[in-house]
Amino acid sequence: MITSTGQNSAISGTTTPAHQNPKSILGKDDFMKLLLTELRYQDPTAPMDTEKILAQTSQLATLEASDNTNNALKELAASLGNAQQFSTISAIGKTADLGSDSIAHDKGSSSTFEVYFPNDIQHGTVSIKDSSGKVVKTLDVGTNSSGVYKFTWDGTDQAGNGADSGIYHVSADYADLNGATHETRLGAYPIEAVRFENGKSLIKLGSSYVPLENIKEVY
Repeated sequence: MITSTGQNSAISGTTTPAHQNPKSILGKDDFMKLLLTELRYQDPTAPMDTEKILAQTSQLATLEASDNTNNALKELAASLGNAQQFSTISAIGKTADLGSDSIAHDKGSSSTFEVYFPNDIQHGTVSIKDSSGKVVKTLDVGTNSSGVYKFTWDGTDQAGNGADSGIYHVSADYADLNGATHETRLGAYPIEAVRFENGKSLIKLGSSYVPLENIKEVY
């Protein structure tokens, strides 16, 4: 488809590496240990001021509340992420539009692409146009049931000459079994399945899986 650096201290002419703190961030438990140690070794003749104890206790409570809030937000974010992923399942059967009908062509090479036909096909033509809207090549669709069909453009124009490198646009005109005419184009496909991989949703469009963020519209 368009398929730690260390520090050295000099002592009597020798150097020894400074010890590194393996835990650079202190949590509420660390602050509680510091407070208890401070209370344990305080001077009995000049005990710690009550207001200071209350202030430090209040800071501990604030720190704990902040940790609890952060943990709750992480759990909420994970839950919302899972809910969003599984909500994409409801899109199966709808049509996803990638927002582009173009293919990139290199002169001398062939290009393969897929086009979705919502209705049964009596007859029709796929048109490959250049950036100016001029038809460079047409491909016969044939008589087929509705579905996604793969086409291969050999890279030549209607006269058999190699088309220049560039961006080309793909669309199709066809008639259904009742003779009614329809139009379709590359880039719009039915959503056939959803796959979850590494925390991302991949949508099956035609023969390929496409990241959800690449889809511009679902209808």
